[in-house]
Amino acid sequence: MSHGWKLIGLVLALGLSLAAAPASASPWTKGALVDYLDLTPDGSQPALVHGLQGASDCTGCHAGAADEHFYPGNSWSGSMKANATRDPLFWAALDVANADLPGVGDFCLRCHTPTGWYAGRVRKVQDVNPVDGQVPAADLVDGADGCKLQGGYENGDVSGNDYQGIGCHFCHRLQAEGPGGSPALIDNARVWLDDSDCDGAGEPCRAGPYAYPAPLPGGGEFSAPPHAWKQSHFIGSAEACGACHDVTSPITEQGAFKTLKVPGDTPAGTDTGIPFPIERTYSEWLASDFSAVLFRDDLESRDAQQRAERVARGANCRDCHMPQAQPSEPDGDVLACFFGPTRNDYQPLHAFVGGNTWVPNILKGEFSGLGRSEAFDWTIARATEMLSERSARIAASAQWRESSDVLDVQVQVTNLTGHKLPTGYSEGRRMWLQVEVRDAGDALLWSNGGWDPATGELSQDAQTRIYEVKQGIWNPATGTCDTTDSQGREAFHFVLNDCVAKDNRIPPAGFRGGDSLELRPVGQAYAETAPGSGRLRNVDTVDYAIPGLSVGAELSVRARLVYQTASKDYIEFLRNQAVERGFPAENDLCAGEPNRPFNVGPQHRSRGQYVHELWSNPAYGRSPPVTMAEAVTPVAPASVP
Repeated sequence: MSHGWKLIGLVLALGLSLAAAPASASPWTKGALVDYLDLTPDGSQPALVHGLQGASDCTGCHAGAADEHFYPGNSWSGSMKANATRDPLFWAALDVANADLPGVGDFCLRCHTPTGWYAGRVRKVQDVNPVDGQVPAADLVDGADGCKLQGGYENGDVSGNDYQGIGCHFCHRLQAEGPGGSPALIDNARVWLDDSDCDGAGEPCRAGPYAYPAPLPGGGEFSAPPHAWKQSHFIGSAEACGACHDVTSPITEQGAFKTLKVPGDTPAGTDTGIPFPIERTYSEWLASDFSAVLFRDDLESRDAQQRAERVARGANCRDCHMPQAQPSEPDGDVLACFFGPTRNDYQPLHAFVGGNTWVPNILKGEFSGLGRSEAFDWTIARATEMLSERSARIAASAQWRESSDVLDVQVQVTNLTGHKLPTGYSEGRRMWLQVEVRDAGDALLWSNGGWDPATGELSQDAQTRIYEVKQGIWNPATGTCDTTDSQGREAFHFVLNDCVAKDNRIPPAGFRGGDSLELRPVGQAYAETAPGSGRLRNVDTVDYAIPGLSVGAELSVRARLVYQTASKDYIEFLRNQAVERGFPAENDLCAGEPNRPFNVGPQHRSRGQYVHELWSNPAYGRSPPVTMAEAVTPVAPASVP
């Protein structure tokens, strides 16, 4: 099979023409001949010689009892990585994306279901012969909506279940180079998978950071595993993570589908020619002080002090998101495999946690048949810990303005992470400051940035600081980046977006991306660490002016930094798109496909309506904000002449 299916019938203006087109206008429509837009031409392609195995082929040895979270299989099982194909928020967004650009689900599902994508259940498998810019419909697997995936939401991690997310075999077959020395591509999951026979084992090598035999810290040595293996420094590198955690507009064989527009000298703006940056977590890290030292050999260090010194100089993704497992009660000694040996302080937790505490709770409630409630609880606890203990620092000060009743409050937020805060997928994701003034009896006198759990509404005014990135569609008539629809509602069309209206997220320490069109702040300036250094500070300072308070009272100012996975505007957008564009219920959308109808998940509802119901369900709390940091400062009484 060819590894570079040709782009056929590409019209670069396709995004605009399809934005308002009904789903029936899809270039994937079944018929004698169809147009075909290849949005995933690079990297390893479907129809692998050696298909991806299910995680259960690994967890037989690399998982333990439900409470033994140090095992790789246990800590992975409750993560969003393991459940990337069960995430209801993803499926609702996928429907919008496919309506905006029919067939783009091929691009999205490549990351979210490697098992299904590489097996050819999302796109065509065989070669095609172009005819007048078209291809035979019989040669296409019309699975951009995910309906041809095998298995189901509650099915386990066995081979053939495409709903098991990003499994062991995918990551441990990643390679730094492709055939003929083709280099790794750091974005859009354009990865190279080892598809060769590992020294006659009949399967590819399972790559890891270790070489065998290897000495144990306490004496003795690790023996070689019973399966095919090879040592790989790439598997633990930031580049391996960046393959999925840098995302641009789809890059076809004739260029990017959408390129970044910035304000220019004319109302039409300037087309930079840069593939539109949807997510840039890896690039943000690379432009920070955290990338000063690449830890390709961390796991080979047996000296804890030496490792601590390296972390003090820099860190890659693994150091924060896969910290070393420590022996603890009741878990006891750390094991990678139940055959042993002990790997205390020598085994990364496969937790992969970020800031998402909301969706794991939904998965726990909606897909109880998975039998991994404890794993979801553990993931939620680790994500909460990461948000509240390792992501940010906050300080607050207050003083009365001279000869007035105005209280001037200043809040300072410091980003402790190795990327922008917050980072990653932009739609609905945000962080903001809640500031309150209370009297000595703890009565609330003034507040800003309050969130109502009964409605999901965020109270905001001109003083409210919300950290977020707002991407939109360039309007040449007005010379603006539009982020709302004709009714003034927030719009989230990440496939069609080609401009950035706002990006005031806090940079990481030493950020060198201030002059980068892909990475720079938009709508807010961050000071340099020193004049002319080109390195931005990882600190934001916010001033509040609060009038009308009693200057003779004892007061306190309380400032909180909070994080939310999904805003009300985003959830309502997904629901409105489903209703207004007539998206079918999931079982109707996928009627006649494998294992349908499903008896869990959306079922008789569209995916957008389902996620709105989940958001409205008191059990899931309307994506409740998580407090990341808090500061309280007293305000002494003052007098006004």
